[in-house]
Amino acid sequence: MSLEIKVPPVGESITEVVLSRWIKNDGDVVEMDEVIAELESDKATFELTAEQAGTLKTIAAEGDTLAIGAVVCKIEDGGAAASPKAESESPKADAQAPVAVAESPKAAESKDSYATGTPSPAAGKILAEKGIEAGAVKGTGVDGRITKDDAVKAEAGKKPEAPKQSAPIAAAIPAGSRGERREKMSPLRRTVAKRLVAVKNETAMLTTFNEVNMKPIMDLRGKYKDQFKEKFGVGLGFMSFFTKAVTEALKDFPAVNGRIEGEELVYNDFADISIAVSAPKGLVVPVIRNAESMTLAQIEKSVLELALKARDSKLTIEEMTGGTFTITNGGVFGSMMSTPIINAPQSAILGMHNIVERPVAEKGEVVIRPMMYVALSYDHRIIDGRESVGFLVRVKQLLEDPARLLLGI
Repeated sequence: MSLEIKVPPVGESITEVVLSRWIKNDGDVVEMDEVIAELESDKATFELTAEQAGTLKTIAAEGDTLAIGAVVCKIEDGGAAASPKAESESPKADAQAPVAVAESPKAAESKDSYATGTPSPAAGKILAEKGIEAGAVKGTGVDGRITKDDAVKAEAGKKPEAPKQSAPIAAAIPAGSRGERREKMSPLRRTVAKRLVAVKNETAMLTTFNEVNMKPIMDLRGKYKDQFKEKFGVGLGFMSFFTKAVTEALKDFPAVNGRIEGEELVYNDFADISIAVSAPKGLVVPVIRNAESMTLAQIEKSVLELALKARDSKLTIEEMTGGTFTITNGGVFGSMMSTPIINAPQSAILGMHNIVERPVAEKGEVVIRPMMYVALSYDHRIIDGRESVGFLVRVKQLLEDPARLLLGI
């Protein structure tokens, strides 16, 4: 008797998943509740477990897109325990062992698993970013599969030089690679693409800019960062200042914290702040709940916890669902100015950028100050120009006078 293992429901809005990798191979003996595969949705990664003990018979392949309820594999009763025993006691297998040793390298290679030298989706992405061919990496995973850890440790080496061939000068090919490769878009990347296009098409999005003198915050951080770290066990970064400033400004401009649902405007008396984080599988936006009631230390701890979960692909759907306002920091990548796209169904997003020393006028004198451009993209259907500009000016005022935001010390 065999039991079909199907894709379980993993979220209200999720209709399909991708089989990112098999942890167990076809024919393996598995135990009850043992993890046999990983499934990847547009929001998170999930583990598929065996619902009974037996022998695994795979049906879907790695990289397949599966609908909720689709059959992934079967687990068969009987014969599972006898298989390893039969192999170990078989004299025929023992008799053939010397022959296998004497086979040519080519024949030995032909017996490798299909997984040998094949990177997992996460490993493939990392190798692509490093410009390393999969064939140059030795896999330590099951059946020689290249794992994410293998890809992280891999280092790009020198490419072997192509053999020199005599050819007419006119036929010489310029140096440099002209290769290309194709990769199937991940569920996360497909969903992000659809939502970004939808926002551009379905909202009246505008962006307003301002600049912030970061010297007061930088001076305050330099003065109190050691005390802050000693008392709260976490570093004092810029994100907590911006998050706190945003929550204060949202109290004065509630439309920026609202959204449109059908023909109604929905206003929130709380601030669930979404923080855009670059993760190995793409951009994710975990949420800090009720940030308006948090201290700077609590915000820093939440940001650190969510960032670590995003890095390890451990964020849950609940941690990425909701949010009333988004902050994104392109400055960590060197961005000087951008027009961030709204995170629907929210109505506004604040973009932070890099800090650059520039000459500015203060009290009739030109001085050098560490300046940051900030951008607020907003939906003009719910937020008027007066509110958008006023909100950004209020954020600027709070950031340039940050002492009141450090009352937690």
